[in-house]
Amino acid sequence: MISEMSAENIARRGVLLAGLALMASGCMPTIGGLGGSSSSGVTLDRRYRRQRVAYDSTEPVGSIVVDTSQRYLYSIEGGGYAMRYGVGVGEEGLSLKGRATIGRKAVWPSWTPSASMIKRKPRLAQYAGGVPGGPNNPLGARALYLYRGGNDTRFRLHGTNEPWTIGTAVSNGCIRLTNDDVIYLYERTPEGAAVLVV
Repeated sequence: MISEMSAENIARRGVLLAGLALMASGCMPTIGGLGGSSSSGVTLDRRYRRQRVAYDSTEPVGSIVVDTSQRYLYSIEGGGYAMRYGVGVGEEGLSLKGRATIGRKAVWPSWTPSASMIKRKPRLAQYAGGVPGGPNNPLGARALYLYRGGNDTRFRLHGTNEPWTIGTAVSNGCIRLTNDDVIYLYERTPEGAAVLVV
């Protein structure tokens, strides 16, 4: 019979070995933030991690450029630099292109699918009454609403509770960032900021 002390040591070794195996397999979550992962523990592909990059642009400092083909959002800092974020974009034919402004901002926004979204994806009908803001909401921790001519375009820059979709084209047209990244962007982007989506 194994003594109590031996059983405790065996249990500790098992936990230690399991932890080492996870680290070796790359499954160990990393700390979020600059160059890290999302707060959900999903490690992002290095190319989609938030980072300051050299970026020449004629757009004014404080504006945002979204490159949908490369899956990047650039927040223009000036001096030839921008903060680059990995993003998820709209499915083919479902994205806004051109210029807009940040017309409104929200913390833990609520979400209601539009009639056209429900028509394309009938499973969304269960949410027709809306989803309150919170961790289970598809808009994530923050939303920056895109306006044109003073009117809501129904497109947003927002967080996501599905960080593994960053770098893909799966949304109904909005631009998704990890929750960590959308909070960072939200705090640094005022209402009225210019946005260019290419």
